[in-house]
Order: sequence, then C-alpha cells, then structure tokens
Amino acid sequence: MTFEKATWPRRLRSQEWYGGTSRDNIYHRGWLKNQGYPHDLFDGRPVIGILNTWSDLTPCNGHLRELAEKVKAGVWEAGGFPVEVPVFSASENTFRPTAMMYRNLAAMAVEEVMRAQPIDGAVLLVGCDKTTPSLLMGAASTDLPSIVVTGGPMLNGWFRGERVGSGTALWQMSEDIKAGKMSQQDFLEAEQAMSRSSGTCNTMGTASTMASMAEALGMALSGNAAIPAVDARRRVMAQMTGRRIVQMVKDDLKPSDIMTKQAFENAIRCNGAIGGSTNAVIHLLAMAGRCGVDLSLDDWDRLGRDVPTVVNLMPSGKYLMEEFFYAGGLPVVLKRLGEAGMLHKEALTVSGDTIWDEVRDAVNWNEDVILPVEKALTASGGIAVLKGNLAPKGAVLKPSAASPQLMQHRGRAVVFEDIDDYKARINDDALDIDETCVMVLKNCGPRGYPGMSEVGNMGLPPKVLKKGITDMVRISDARMSGTAYGTVILHTSPEAAVGGPLAVVRSGDMIEIDVAARRLHLDIPEAELAARLAAWQPLPDQPSGGYDWLFRTHVEGADTGADLDFLKGCRGREVPRDSH
Repeated sequence: MTFEKATWPRRLRSQEWYGGTSRDNIYHRGWLKNQGYPHDLFDGRPVIGILNTWSDLTPCNGHLRELAEKVKAGVWEAGGFPVEVPVFSASENTFRPTAMMYRNLAAMAVEEVMRAQPIDGAVLLVGCDKTTPSLLMGAASTDLPSIVVTGGPMLNGWFRGERVGSGTALWQMSEDIKAGKMSQQDFLEAEQAMSRSSGTCNTMGTASTMASMAEALGMALSGNAAIPAVDARRRVMAQMTGRRIVQMVKDDLKPSDIMTKQAFENAIRCNGAIGGSTNAVIHLLAMAGRCGVDLSLDDWDRLGRDVPTVVNLMPSGKYLMEEFFYAGGLPVVLKRLGEAGMLHKEALTVSGDTIWDEVRDAVNWNEDVILPVEKALTASGGIAVLKGNLAPKGAVLKPSAASPQLMQHRGRAVVFEDIDDYKARINDDALDIDETCVMVLKNCGPRGYPGMSEVGNMGLPPKVLKKGITDMVRISDARMSGTAYGTVILHTSPEAAVGGPLAVVRSGDMIEIDVAARRLHLDIPEAELAARLAAWQPLPDQPSGGYDWLFRTHVEGADTGADLDFLKGCRGREVPRDSH
C-alpha cells in the first residue's frame, strides 16, 4: 500500500499570510523580506518550518544548528522555502525539578507555534529525551505534515579498554564508589570518557529509544534512529529529510495518516525487541492521546509479552549505539519482527511507502549485536505491566534489565516517604534493611514530585552493596532513566500524592511481586487497606504559581501518559484570524 497523493497544486495555508496583494499580505510578506528573500519565494511554494530544539543548555542537541543547515539544503533542493524556528528545548541534563515536568509545556508551545505561523509542514529536529515526544505531540495536535530527524547518539565511550555507556556507567560507578570498589579520582577520570562527542546517550536509553519509536511509528525516514551524531551519514539523513517534507506537503501526508493504532502496536513490539526505555510507555500513551488513538497499558503488556529482546545494548546487554548502527540498525529489528508475524507490514511511513517496503531487504551485519531469537537476552522482553491492590491502574517493569531471581519475590517493605527522606536515610548503617527487603519510594509521581522524576532506580544502601549485592526490588510512582537497570517497578498508579495505595504502605508490610503472573500485592487485610486509605490525608500543597500550578492542577496519571487533561486530542491546523 502506498499513500494516495492529494491533488496539486492547491492553495497552501502559508498563502493566507503571503499570497495576495492586500494590506495584510504585504504586511506579512514585506517584513520577512528584510531578511533578503526575493519576491518569487512567496509564490506558493511550501513553507517548511524547521522546529529546532538546539540549546547550549541541551548538550544532547548542541549540534542541531549544523543539522538544520542540511535540512534547509534539502528543502531548497525540493522547491520549498525553509524557515528555522527555535522551540522549547527541555534538557534532561539541566532542567529541575525534572525535564518531564516540561514535556507538556514544550508540546503545547510547539502546537501553538505550528498553528499560529505560516508553516505548511514541519521538520521536527530533536534528540534529548523529552524533545522527541514533545514535538511529536505538538505535531499530532495540529496534524500538519511533519517528519522527525534526530540528532543521533554520541560515539562509544571508552575507559581503560572497556566500553563506557553514558548514563549506565554513571549508575554503575556511583554504586561502586559506595561499595568501596572504585576511587573518586577514577570516577572523575571516567567522566570525560562517558561523553566524548556530540549526541545523545550512546546506550539504549530514552533518547535512542524514542528515536527508535519515531522510526517504528513511521514518522522518520528508515535508518534514522541509530546513525551516530558525528557520522557524515547523519547529515545526509537531515538533507534527505528536508527533501522529503516538501513532497509530504504536496501530498498532504499527515501525522494522522501515519500514527495509527497499527503504527503504535508496531512501536510497542519494537520497544520490546530493542530493550527500550520504560519512559517510552508514558510518551507513546501521551502521543496516542493527541492522535485520538485508543492505547492503554494493557496494550503494552499484551503486545510486548512475547517479544524477545534481541538488541544486545546497554543497559540490558553489552554494546552501544555505534555497534547497533554498524550492525544494520533498526531496519534489521523491524524486519525480524515482520518475519515473526509481529509487525503490521502495511503501516504507512513518511516515505509514502509501507514499513515493510522500507525494511524487507535489511541485512544483519553482526549477530552478536542484533542477536538471533534463540540467543535473545530475554525471551519475553516487552514491558511488563503489573497490577494488584498496590497498583490498581498498573505499574511497569523492564524484564530485560531486571534480575531473574527477583522476578518472583516476597519481602519486607522499607518505606521512604519522598526523595528527601530517601537521601537522608539511605547511607545510614543503622537503616533496618537487607537484600531481601523491598525498597518503596512515595510521592514521586506526576503530581507528587512534581513531574515524575527519574529517581525510581534508587541506589542501594552501602551496607548491602558492600556484601556484593547489586540489585534489590524497588517500587515507586517515579520513573527511571532509560540508561538505568535493575528490578525496578515504576509508574505505580494511582500515585501516592493523589491517594493511591502506595501512599499507605508502611515499613514492615510484606509485599509480593510475581512478574510472570503480572501481580503486585500489598499483603495486608483488605479491611486494613481500606481503613488506611480512608484515613489518608494529602501532603500540604507547596506555594506555587504559573506553570507549576497549571501542571499540578491538570496533569493526568502515568497510566494514561501524564499529559495535561485539556491537551488531549487533535485541535487541527486552522489558520488563526489575522489581527492586522
């Protein structure tokens, strides 16, 4: 199946600003001419907005201005009129309390930029974790022709002859410091080795996961996800993307044509195959909500349960994104899914062709990086959705990053009321905890933190680490970095801050986890749980205003994507009224 092209030529929305001789047309056109644009550029050719999330304070995206120039070249070559537009850039590295709090603000800003300005189509220039979903959410809300090009992962890190995965190595080494296995000086020396080129994390963290999700959804050109940031082929991809968006505008090929239920199902299965980040759950749920696609946690569990994790990358495996690209990248994984009957082959992509047309000839050049199914890291690698009296609306776990011996476990709860309580007590040798316990962290969900920070992968107490223990069961309403690992149960819904059962767990309670049965159970009598919930009182609100107030008031739960309730659905591309 290929996309049925629209009749061309037709009047583009940008012509509402630039096409004609009225006073308003001259006003809009004349001002833009002060940049030196000749009159014939306004003759009805597509105006392409290059929505750029570059920022010096978003280091993952620090090279995107260079890529934007290549996108522009492609747009010019195809007969379009490129305009670069800076948009909100939520940096995972610098934003406090967490970049996740600002994903929805960025999506709202992008939507309004696209609708309010003379743009016929958009290239979404993204990279750092939240920039990819936020721009896709904004594009879905306007349904203007849009295409993703990501900045790509940084080159492999190396330290003393060993691969160093950005993020993953940070968690490992910080635990080694507490265990007395590594010196602070060595840690500082390894710091530079973790990030030795431009680009996003070189592990299968959230940035590379979301780049893969964009490609699996059909919203990026085939092969986009894995090309290293500094590889010349990344710049070629940017230029080809610039060429392609012009034709997409001419064909009126929209996000709603591509981001269908079938496309989301393809992405969910792909996430299981690559060992992708748990953050993808929240982002795809939010994106589906903007598209009007009915997607739920149950879909994540149903579709991912039988998908083997075959991409041997940190944090689940041993390699990094550079090797993944050299092995053939995401097209190989999608082809593998297609051959196994786990891909909707007819799903449309931004190329105008089906996803199967794009990947059917892909070749696996390294079967130690993209593994045969019989050598999969985890036979059932998709995100596991656990439910029970502790998580009535669900909680998630990433099996490929968890310890097999902890997938069925019963342990005594050690409760931390919030992240400050955790930080104050975790290093105290007097803390009553051992490796059989279940660490429980409250009040770190969408409203509780606020923003649902990546603190769910709580570091283990030093007294346990010094025994050689490297993993324990951890439960929270928080998220964790896609670069993290461990038997970590996340996104527990409803969250503690709104009175979910997590809020009333007490130290000493017994908790049962059975991943195979998808069960998460607080082992107290039903009547006692009901009494605790009835007596629960919310924490006092912190003085707030502005976006902080807006977010806390309107954010939904993690189980539906943690979007703002009034942003769900597609509001369209209608040209706003001219005020001049």
